[in-house]
Amino acid sequence: MVVLSTLKPFLLKGSSVVLKNAATRTMSGHRTFPLTPSRWQWIKFKDYLHFYIMLGVIPCTAIIAYANLFIGPATLTEIPEDYIPKHWEYYRHPITRFLARYMLNPPQQDYEKYLHFIYEEQERIKLRKLEQQIKQKMGERQDYQAYYYRPILAKYHRVSREAADYLETIRGD
Repeated sequence: MVVLSTLKPFLLKGSSVVLKNAATRTMSGHRTFPLTPSRWQWIKFKDYLHFYIMLGVIPCTAIIAYANLFIGPATLTEIPEDYIPKHWEYYRHPITRFLARYMLNPPQQDYEKYLHFIYEEQERIKLRKLEQQIKQKMGERQDYQAYYYRPILAKYHRVSREAADYLETIRGD
């Protein structure tokens, strides 16, 4: 890929690029050297871009050409009585069949995931409706919010009770 960036000076020989107001360095023999900003980063970026595009494009093109030339599209045939086709066998193109078989979920699995999603949403709706009814009843009856009650641990209550009993025995009340 470095070849692409090294060909540029040869391709631009015919164009007349004159740098009139550019900074120059004068050397012996009245030769001048125009000082220009470095294009190294830009050239390196282009080299990497071309390399990685070619790294992906060439294998993909080869795979697609192989699939279209040697395998070809599927043809319809009669299905035997006791045979149940797999979900990827319904696609015509071999690449689509490969993707459906190894990378995509079967339609049954997608359908069951969707049904589970609907079930979860219905449960959430029921809980919201129940919470709304509870708030409405609490408003009607001027009740306190019992569902905000935070239970305490009995261990700490026993410890404080034992300390109170101990203090009571010391004081002698």
